Amino acid sequence: MTIADLKPILVFDSGIGGLTVLREARVLMPERHFIYVADDAGFPYGGWEEAALKERIVALFAKLLAEHDPEICVIACNTAFTLVGADLRAAFPDMRFVGTVPAIKPAAERTRSGLVSVLATPGTVKRAYTRDLIQSFASQCHVTLVGSQNLARMAESYIRGEAVEDVDVLAEIGPCFTEQDGAKTDIVVLACTHYPFMANVFRRLAPWPVDWLDPAEAIARQARRLVPGTEGFEPLIGEDPAIFTSGAPDFSTRRLMQGFGLTVR
Repeated sequence: MTIADLKPILVFDSGIGGLTVLREARVLMPERHFIYVADDAGFPYGGWEEAALKERIVALFAKLLAEHDPEICVIACNTAFTLVGADLRAAFPDMRFVGTVPAIKPAAERTRSGLVSVLATPGTVKRAYTRDLIQSFASQCHVTLVGSQNLARMAESYIRGEAVEDVDVLAEIGPCFTEQDGAKTDIVVLACTHYPFMANVFRRLAPWPVDWLDPAEAIARQARRLVPGTEGFEPLIGEDPAIFTSGAPDFSTRRLMQGFGLTVR
C-alpha cells in the first residue's frame, strides 16, 4: 500500500464546531487526508423537525460518500448523531461511522459531588438517546440537562473572531451550576463540538471551578481504532478540502479554514 492508496477521513458537522474533533484526529492520524464538511446551509440543527433533518442528512451523505469514498465518517455533531446515527448505519451498511454523543459515562465516573450538567443544544437535550445514556451510566448522579438556544451561534461568532458579550455567555451557561445538600456541580459535559472553542471564556465566567469535559480527543481515538494501521507512512503536508453546503462561506470563515490547513471548495 502506498500513500496514494489511503482513503481520506470525512469529518461532518452542522457548522465549524467539528474543527475541535478534526484537530485531535489529525494528531492521531497524521498520514491521512481529511475532508471537512460543514452543513452551514442547514445550521443550526436545533430548530429542525426531526423527520426533515433525518431526510436532509441521509440524502447529503449519499452524495458525499459517492463523491469522496472515505475510509470512515466522523459525525462531529451531537445533535446530528443522536438523531440520525442509526439511520446512517442502516442506509450505508458498508461505511463505518464514528459518532459524537454526550460524554455522560466519563462524567459519571469522574464526578465527586454527584452533580453533573450537560451543556448541549435543545435537540440533543430532548433526544431519547441522551436520556438512555443517563439511565445507563449516570443513574446514581443528579444530571442537569441544559439546552442552550443561542450558544452554538455565539460560538460560531467567537471562533471567527467576533465579539461575544460576557453577560450573554453567562446567561447560557449559568443553569449548569447547581447546588444540592451542600454539594455543587463539579463537571459540565460540553455536548456540542462548538463549545470547547469557548472553554476559556466559560472558565473565566463560571461561578466556581468545574471540569469542562471535551469529548473531541475520545472521538478521535475511536476513529483511530477503526482506521487500518499505517505504520511507516510519513505525515502529510499540504491542505485538505473544506466543503460548505451553502457554497458561500464568508471571508472570516475562509480565513479560519486556512488556519486549520483547509481549502474551501
